[in-house]
Amino acid sequence: MEPVKVGLLGLGTVGGGTLTVLTRNANEIARRAGRGIEIAHAAARDYNPASIEGLEHVGRIGDDAFAVVDDPEIQIVVELIGGYSPARELVLKAIANGKHVVTANKALIARHGNEIFAAAQARGVMVGFEAAVAGGIPIIKALREGLAANHIEWIAGIINGTGNFILTEMRDKGRDFADVLAEAQALGYAEADPTFDVEGIDAAHKLTILGSLAFGIPLQFERCFTEGISKIGALDVTYAAELGYRIKHLGIARRSPGGIELRVHPTLIPERRLIANVDGVMNAVLVKGDAVGPTLYYGAGAGALPTASAVIADLVDVVRTLTTDPNNRVPHLAFQPDELVDTPVLRMDEIETAYYLRLSALDQPGVMARIASILGEEGISIEAIKQKEPGEGETHVPLVMLTHRVIEGRMNEAIARIEALESVQGAVMRIRMESLSG
Repeated sequence: MEPVKVGLLGLGTVGGGTLTVLTRNANEIARRAGRGIEIAHAAARDYNPASIEGLEHVGRIGDDAFAVVDDPEIQIVVELIGGYSPARELVLKAIANGKHVVTANKALIARHGNEIFAAAQARGVMVGFEAAVAGGIPIIKALREGLAANHIEWIAGIINGTGNFILTEMRDKGRDFADVLAEAQALGYAEADPTFDVEGIDAAHKLTILGSLAFGIPLQFERCFTEGISKIGALDVTYAAELGYRIKHLGIARRSPGGIELRVHPTLIPERRLIANVDGVMNAVLVKGDAVGPTLYYGAGAGALPTASAVIADLVDVVRTLTTDPNNRVPHLAFQPDELVDTPVLRMDEIETAYYLRLSALDQPGVMARIASILGEEGISIEAIKQKEPGEGETHVPLVMLTHRVIEGRMNEAIARIEALESVQGAVMRIRMESLSG
């Protein structure tokens, strides 16, 4: 049988890795797919030929991506350019031309996935996006197929390796955020502009996709609450450890009585949880299904070869189903297109969680009682309090509290009142807490 002709857009880190893995494992991949897979046409404006294994097996290489998607010989287009534009235009043009698409572009899927999947459904083609979330971890396939029998209750994921590396270094070596960020940039883990990673935007793109797959709702990136880790201090990491917790930058999607929670923020989780011990640049996603219970998916969330592993897994799936009736394929967002529901996504101030609070309070009688009184008046119960001794000549002391679960809107009111006290110096540091118990 003739090999399947693939068009590759981008020969950067992931594009080069995809070509490398396709070349190295060509026979194994063909045995799994049922026929060979051949990169017949590639487009790239800036790449290093010396660093890419298998470049000699590419049919032709140019700099016009639209020429690839318009090439009548191409059956599958692999989009590895990234970003919103021209990726969106290229993917939609490929679909209009009747070509299947594989992409690693989480931003594209999170922002424009509803439009892309509707177009693919109408044209009878597939869009594979396993590599868009958590690199080489097959979490999309797990949610879409392996856990199809389950009513998914919640997902909690470490889905950005840069942020996880920074928090791990802060915990293990007592370093400050800015110091570790500079090292992450030097090591190539963080971009020169690290905003997408450290402020949670990258994780929010991925969580948007996971939430849609888990709960059968349309993709709604604009409704995902996002908070970064740039305000986390070495003190917070130390205090969390003393209280038996670790701070992780989590993406959390949960089904609750009022709607769906979609939120990315620093989170205290008990140190005994497996996910609390995922360190460095690794990723992990914890999924709780009603039948299977909690399941953990762990691995490399980025990098040339791990991400290429997911890209090629999608390619194999597409090749296997090239002759399948389009109506009997696995749905893009796990649920049949006409079965997606408009369950509301909750605002952050409607969500209930527990909290870690750190503040600087005047070291004199009655101050703690007044703070506790404000929390009580807002219906907030204190689980634990830790007060540090003042240093020589200091008038204010660090005060750390853990609270029971409460609606965030009530906590916002309490924090505003506490910060208004003359005895409290500066802003209250607030980190949400989750037990993630099965």
